Amino acid sequence: MSMDVINTTGRRKAAVARVYVADGKGVITVNSKPMEVYFPSKVLQYIVNQPLMLTSNENKFDIKVNLEGGGVKGQAEALRLGISRALVEINPEFRPVLKQHGLMTRDPREVERKKPGQPKARKRFQFSKR
Repeated sequence: MSMDVINTTGRRKAAVARVYVADGKGVITVNSKPMEVYFPSKVLQYIVNQPLMLTSNENKFDIKVNLEGGGVKGQAEALRLGISRALVEINPEFRPVLKQHGLMTRDPREVERKKPGQPKARKRFQFSKR
């Protein structure tokens, strides 16, 4: 099964992951570093590997990722969405199992902007009657 490189995007909060998936041995490279170096936490590595584990494709594809913006957790979740989308593009039969585990949904929650005359988005300055 030879294929070209599949290119997808995953986003979460301020993080953007541009994902390139090709046939290979299961190597995941994030910003030119091995995934284990970029995401030292086992929890974040699990988040990134979730779509591959659910579809039993751990050692079938080489994945190259450009990640920017956001924090480390947002980046891991953006990467998870990008990998899920790429897997569905490769084989549409993966979609139901990924969707069932909530991996095909872009989490739309973003930071609410700060309003003028308030210290934060919703917090108000202390009210003084006199």
